[in-house]
Amino acid sequence: MNKITLIILLFLALPCCLIAQRRDDDPDEDTVPRRDVIDLLKGAIHYKPKPPKKVGRRRIYYSLLPAPSSIPGGGVALITSTNAAFYMGPRRTTNLSNVSFTPSFSFRGRFSSALRSNIWLEGNMYNMVGDMRFIINPQYTWGMGDGVPEEQKQLLGNNYFRFYETFYRKVRPQWLVGVGYHMDWHSNIGIRDNDSLALSKFVSYKYGTDKGQTVSSGISLNLLKDSRQNSINPQEGHYFNAAFRINPTFLGSNDNWESLYVDYRKYIHFGDERQQNVLAFWGFYWTTLSGKTPYLDLPSIGWDPNTRSGRGMDQNRFRGKGLIDLEAEYRRDITKNGLLGFVVFANANTVTRPDNYRFTGLHPAVGTGLRVKFNKKSGTNIAFDYGISKYGSTFNINLGEAF
Repeated sequence: MNKITLIILLFLALPCCLIAQRRDDDPDEDTVPRRDVIDLLKGAIHYKPKPPKKVGRRRIYYSLLPAPSSIPGGGVALITSTNAAFYMGPRRTTNLSNVSFTPSFSFRGRFSSALRSNIWLEGNMYNMVGDMRFIINPQYTWGMGDGVPEEQKQLLGNNYFRFYETFYRKVRPQWLVGVGYHMDWHSNIGIRDNDSLALSKFVSYKYGTDKGQTVSSGISLNLLKDSRQNSINPQEGHYFNAAFRINPTFLGSNDNWESLYVDYRKYIHFGDERQQNVLAFWGFYWTTLSGKTPYLDLPSIGWDPNTRSGRGMDQNRFRGKGLIDLEAEYRRDITKNGLLGFVVFANANTVTRPDNYRFTGLHPAVGTGLRVKFNKKSGTNIAFDYGISKYGSTFNINLGEAF
């Protein structure tokens, strides 16, 4: 606990940010004296920030957090998370857009970089969602289904490049349809701690396990409904997304395969709208529709689009041809000025068994977290989350909510 306390104090001292104000023509300026980390730093060092950058008449809200964090595969990496949030149209009719860049590295040769974007054009007529990553980071694998016991897990080497881009167009109020392109390229695949053990033998799965490299390249058809004005820290509304992905060999895939991902989230706000008091629910169903899906592209806990599922257990801990994950979280302010808050959460997942599409029992986890308001204009929190399950525990530091 002393180490955790020291880390928290360190991060509260390190952040940097550009302060932004609401648009001058916004009539809904918050009259409550809200506070964030930048207000504390300004008071402590008597610093007056420069005027925020603009895109036309619009402000950009920046958040930056350098943070050491444990990483899958063991060890600690320095992660720098940068987020830029902005409105591309009137706040009443346009959702908040955001772009995040998260590079990390460790002194053990592990590196990752992620650039993600969620852009809403004026009136939510168009939405563009992008996800590009490059990762060099061996991670443990437990096989499929319930997996092997903890002492039998294996360290799996894998260099990973991802490029996803999806374009949506509104067809009805709050409803959008879209088409996307997706590529997953895994290379240098192999078990690191035991050269004599073949991955295909360990996981009892032959696709994408022995060639050392796999490519999945395909297109998707998407349906989206999003009534959350702020996806960084939703206060109310709901979210629905369904994506059917096709990966044909003529686009570069090793084999023909298809998948389906369905995601639903609901946010219920209680009391004063200026105070955080939210009950949030999240559930998703992810399944492959073909028996030739590469092993590392199979549904796996912690590999949802935002890699936030399954707090309390390691990424990759459960993998199968199908995955169902259910999560609930209660979020509440501690201080009236919104500077500090807390969350409590619970989640449970089930995956298909190795040899069929029958699901295993539930794998539950619970946890709690501290929230420190980093940027009150975009609602961005520094999130400290500790989760625990019978399969282990995790401690994570992030910008923004898990879902």
